[in-house]
This record gives sequence, structure tokens and C-alpha cells, in this order.
Amino acid sequence: MSDRRRANPFANHLLSDPSSFAWLQRHVAGRPASVEPIQSLWSGYGEIVRVRLDGSDVPSVIVKQVAPPRVRTHPRGWSGDASHQRKLRSYDVECYFYSHWCPDSRDAFRTATCHAAEKTDGGWRFLLEDLDAAGYSGRRTRLDGPRIRRCLRWLAAFHAQFLGSPPTGLWETGTYWHLATRAEELEALNDPELRQAALPLDAALSGARFQTLVHGDAKVANFCFADQDVAAVDFQYVGGGCGIKDVAYFLSSCLSDAECEAHAADHLDTYFTLLREHLAPSVDADAVEREWRALYPAAWADFHRFLAGWAPGHWKIHRYTREMTRQALKTL
Repeated sequence: MSDRRRANPFANHLLSDPSSFAWLQRHVAGRPASVEPIQSLWSGYGEIVRVRLDGSDVPSVIVKQVAPPRVRTHPRGWSGDASHQRKLRSYDVECYFYSHWCPDSRDAFRTATCHAAEKTDGGWRFLLEDLDAAGYSGRRTRLDGPRIRRCLRWLAAFHAQFLGSPPTGLWETGTYWHLATRAEELEALNDPELRQAALPLDAALSGARFQTLVHGDAKVANFCFADQDVAAVDFQYVGGGCGIKDVAYFLSSCLSDAECEAHAADHLDTYFTLLREHLAPSVDADAVEREWRALYPAAWADFHRFLAGWAPGHWKIHRYTREMTRQALKTL
């Protein structure tokens, strides 16, 4: 075992703790043979590891252990820390999604099979399928056209499946940049026009007739690629909303300014073609497309509002982003 693995307290805990051993036995009938750290969670809230098993039909699993810090110096204390409270809520949502919404496996929008998701005394823990072992080992920071299409197919299938579903147990309004959860970023926003438009933009998106579940953080890093397929992970910000918010955010994560100018319109057409393939026959696909296509600039502008308050120099605030915002503001 490497020094890094030996020095990792969570890895040691999984290998030696009797309750962790019993947890794995109960859900996947295996005992931990080795633990490989994969990544730490945002802001030090826990860790994701791969556990290789002996005595199980499942050769390996992913364990996501969430252990939020209990004490932190803050003038208002934890109860007043919006970021901390938002993170806590996000793990409650993810736990509920895996426990109540997530299919074991659905070909149209592949996710990791969840063996267990539960709240613990110190946080949460998730026992998930190892997507790498299932063939979804590809990770990308930039995507070519075919891989963009695969991700858009995943989003289209997800949105079609949950069209009209109330977001029980999830965020009432999905996405991590939702206005109601980002008061500090709005306060820091130095663009008066965009600040004034924040509430109308939110109202336009939230007031859409056709609502579904949105992934809420559908960036490139949250997609795992197989040869001809894709799976999605990280459901902390899943909740209600119009699907075009996921689409605009996804394109912002994988296309440069020039690529947006050249290809975003074609990718948008692709998404709606795929959405029509997955919508139930009883759904008025023309009406869904008209509404969501019209809200596409507003979805970009809504994300721009967050970015401009959170990181005004962010690379995603480029000419195309500003043009989409300009178009959205003209309609308000």
C-alpha cells in the first residue's frame, strides 16, 4: 500500500472499523481488501474512495463519506453561514435522490447503482457502483461533438422521464446557483442591470409551464464516458426546474466562446431532437420546445448573474455569455 493510502485516515477507518465492515457485508456481502482515495469533497467535507472487496460478487464499490466540519470560526456561527447550510441541504437532497428517485440502472440515463445511502451521526455515507469497473472509466475536460451528443441524450432522457414530477424531497428549485440560495453573490454583483434583472430572470425560469427535474450541476466533470455511452454522477443539486437550465450550463462547461458561437445553436437543436425521442406521446413536444428554447438566453443570463457575483473574472463570462444575457434582458 502506498504512503498516501497508509496516511489516509478514512481509508484506515474503512479497513479497520467493525461497523464499516458490517455495513459493507450487509449491502454487498464483501469485506474491504484495499481502499484507494479518489478525491476529497469540496471544502474538506469528506472523501470519495474506491473499496476493493473480497468475498463479494461486486469486485469494487465507491464510498462517498460526507463528514462536515463541526466547528469553524465564523462571526455568525454555522447557523448563519449560507454556504455551509447550502452544502448540508445538498447532501440531504443527494441522499433522498439515491434512496427514492434514482433507478438501479436505466439505459436512457445511466447512473451509478446505489447500494446504500444514509445519514450518519456525523454526516452521510453513500455506497455506490464503481462506474469505472462497469466500463465508464473515461473522464474529460473538453468534449468533441459525439461526446456532447451523448451528454445531451442523457439530459434529454432525464428531463423527459421526470417531466411534470413534483420534486419531493429534492430542491424545490434545482441548480447550485439558484437565486434564493445565493444572496451573498447577488450582494457582490457589480452589474446594476444584471442585478435588477435577477428576480425577473428567476421568475421567468421558475414560472415556466413545463417543469421537470434538473440535474443541477451537469458539467463535463460529472459525466463518465464509456465507448458509446455516458453516465452521470453528483446529484447534490437535483430539483425542480425547466430542463433548458441544465443544457445551457452543460454547454458553458464544455465550449469556449468561439465554440459557442460556432456550434451552440446546433447542439441546442440536437438536444430538442433527442428530447422529442424520449417524451411520452401524450406530451405536446412542440409546446415544450417552444417554451424551453425561448428560455435558453434566460438560462444563460441566470448563470451569468451567479458567476458575475461569485467570480467576475471567470472564463465563462465571455462574449457569447454576454450576448445571451443581452437577449434575455431584452425580453424582460
